[in-house]
Amino acid sequence: MATVTLKGNPVNLEGNEVNVGDKAPEATVVTTDLAEKKVGGAQDKVQMIVVVPSLDTPVCATETRKFNEEASNIEGVDVTVVSMDLPFASKRFCSTEGVENLTVASDYRNRDFGEKYGVVIAEGPLKGILARAIFIIDKNGNVVYKQLVPEITEEPNYQEALEAAKKAAAA
Repeated sequence: MATVTLKGNPVNLEGNEVNVGDKAPEATVVTTDLAEKKVGGAQDKVQMIVVVPSLDTPVCATETRKFNEEASNIEGVDVTVVSMDLPFASKRFCSTEGVENLTVASDYRNRDFGEKYGVVIAEGPLKGILARAIFIIDKNGNVVYKQLVPEITEEPNYQEALEAAKKAAAA
């Protein structure tokens, strides 16, 4: 079981931990227009799955805006931001923030993604929502990059993740 910290306090995660080299499990998330989207598995594009606790927090909002800016610069990569936020709130966020270069989706329906990728926070005040992480999945459905951000309240290493996505798209 993986652990991260929340303001310095250890927090366990639950679900099936997925690591680099593993086959990326297929999971279904819900987009802002209430459509289902399959993430993981083999697809015709490289996938970058950006996992955030809630778009309604400053760090998650900043992270989503940053990847929205950078997403259009990476040819052949499908970027999906996944949180537990309801699709209605996600849609409002995208509209307000001008997020249109990536897909924002929710795992609220059945925690399909969070459980299959081992990023559901198992305890504490954020129990039941998703930890901050980034997964890059190649066209064959293999996890080629994973960044589980050690401290939930901190931003990820953007450059490292973007370079991994570019490298996977060029392969």
